[in-house]
Amino acid sequence: MENILIIEDDKVIRDELSILLETFGYRTITIDKFDNIVDDIMKLSCNLILLDINLPNQNGFDICRKIRETNNVPIIFVTSRTSEEDELRSIITGGSDFITKPYNKYILLEKIKRKLKEYSPTNYKEIAVRDVILDLHLSVIRYKNEEVELTRNEFRIMYYLFLNAGNYISKEKFMEDLWNDKFYIDENILCVNINRVRKKLEDIGLKDFIKTVRGLGYTI
Repeated sequence: MENILIIEDDKVIRDELSILLETFGYRTITIDKFDNIVDDIMKLSCNLILLDINLPNQNGFDICRKIRETNNVPIIFVTSRTSEEDELRSIITGGSDFITKPYNKYILLEKIKRKLKEYSPTNYKEIAVRDVILDLHLSVIRYKNEEVELTRNEFRIMYYLFLNAGNYISKEKFMEDLWNDKFYIDENILCVNINRVRKKLEDIGLKDFIKTVRGLGYTI
């Protein structure tokens, strides 16, 4: 089940979007505080973001630009602003698509479906984060002229980290999402496997590629 993050300050519209998406099988995450919004986004795990432009403290363009510094998650602007200049700015700042309010719900759903499919890693043979490559078919990590093979557990963990590059993932979130994927892993096994991957990465010159921040979790 894909997680869709809704960034919208109008509670009525936010709730409407959440109900619509959950009716069609998505899981939604909403933000209702905007003081430290970019930091809050970095702590979340999502497959797509619906982003308004007119927000408190920061506008959607600035938020999109900052997200793009570390994350390639698809971002669809959902806004009441209708000018061609606004649509152009959404593209320049890294937006994936643009739809104006009031929106046709079926057009919005189709845009979401297409972007999720377009950005799905299953369409690719590998995922790259900076200069580090995760080969999805051979279960290996490559860096420069070196590579290391991963076990099944290690690959699943790294695959999840690569999908959420730039975001912090707690141990609880790790286990919850892997459990939902019908793959059970307890906290001890998670820690053991992450430590083993770290050692393998160090052997090919990648020290501190996986970072741990107390209270936030793991990130790459």
